[in-house]
Amino acid sequence: MGEDSAGAPAPGETGGPRPRPRIFYGWYVVGAVFVTQTVGCGLLFYNLSILLKAFVAEGPFSVGTTSAATAMFFLSSGVTGLGVGWLLDRYDPRFVMTGGSLLAAATLASAGHVSELWQLYLFYILFGMGNAALVVIPGMTIVARWFTRQRSKAIAYASTGLSLGGIVFTPFSASLIENLGLGGAAYWLSFILLIGILPVSWVFLRPSPESMGLAPDGDPPRLRADGSVEPPDGVDYADAIRSRFFILCTAAYVFSMMAQVGTLAHQFRLVSLRAQDDGIAAYAISIMAASSIIGRLVGGSLLQRISSRAYLMGIFCIQAVAFFSFAFAHTNWQLFIVSSLFGATVGNLQMMQPLLIAEAFGLKAYARVLSLAQMITTCANAAGPALLGFLYETTTGGYQTAFLVITISPILGFLALWAAGPVSAPLKAHRTAENETF
Repeated sequence: MGEDSAGAPAPGETGGPRPRPRIFYGWYVVGAVFVTQTVGCGLLFYNLSILLKAFVAEGPFSVGTTSAATAMFFLSSGVTGLGVGWLLDRYDPRFVMTGGSLLAAATLASAGHVSELWQLYLFYILFGMGNAALVVIPGMTIVARWFTRQRSKAIAYASTGLSLGGIVFTPFSASLIENLGLGGAAYWLSFILLIGILPVSWVFLRPSPESMGLAPDGDPPRLRADGSVEPPDGVDYADAIRSRFFILCTAAYVFSMMAQVGTLAHQFRLVSLRAQDDGIAAYAISIMAASSIIGRLVGGSLLQRISSRAYLMGIFCIQAVAFFSFAFAHTNWQLFIVSSLFGATVGNLQMMQPLLIAEAFGLKAYARVLSLAQMITTCANAAGPALLGFLYETTTGGYQTAFLVITISPILGFLALWAAGPVSAPLKAHRTAENETF
């Protein structure tokens, strides 16, 4: 035993060559999600400000009208997310993502044919449905299933694609539309969306570690007495959505994300107006997205040392400073600095909601809990672009007044999260109740 036919120690035992440790497959999943988030978010979410400007410039639509139609993207995405969460609990996420990419690509290809108001609204409704099935909910659900101890790091790495999409595709989309017009550029953008999502999804993504006979973090699978794999731990869906933490944490995100999404939708136009240069505006968004990546990676490291709740409360404070600064930034360097400050909060806010829900409620009903939180948040987000558009058009201060008003939002978010209590409270209460039952 332990020796080969020549009497030498078998490989891997003392005296023989040790095999190199295999890379846990979850990190390949993280890489695949990173790619799909880069392409999906870059061509859907970050393209909203580019599309807003293009529809206003090439179509018979005002800023206020287009901003209101953009709101339908978020309403549609939020409502569709509930169905996406249900599907993810029952089917392979790759089927869901394939459907989302096909719908989003077909809708994007039609952008050049939008000439009437009803068509504009239908465009954003379908675009939002594709976004829900393609980006945050399926991507973060898959990553959360593959990791427990290293979840904050894995989510930080995977969700970095959300920001990289802005760096890669915002200037590319703006340049393509400028050179080819919205109609000509839309076909290329939709083609890139498909080839950037489908091959990576089907080759590298897997729905869970259990589907490959593995366990989160590469640990040995936890088995029941009968030899079957123990299901994921977590709070029941009904108990999770009634908890104080879910209600107040979601409220905090409603306040903060409404202002963030409104800013993202208007940032390109704001910088373009103040700098009188579309190139400067595209560069400002790229700076914002780069800062978002750096902020998210720093956050993934810091979250190993401090509580996620305290960290997010700090992000809300930085966000308030950024909005206040946007009201008074006019020179190029001021706009670049404020865009960088704002970007640091964008990346962290996108990363923190999936992480907080996993920490608070576990994985038992994760996809459905996350989809409900996203639905509430996203539907409220729809008011952001419309509110900024309304304030811009109806006040004498224009964007200055608009940003002073929305500075209140992250302050309300800070107060709501403070009142929500510890992140771990719901899962601890659930485990205590289970122990008392047994």
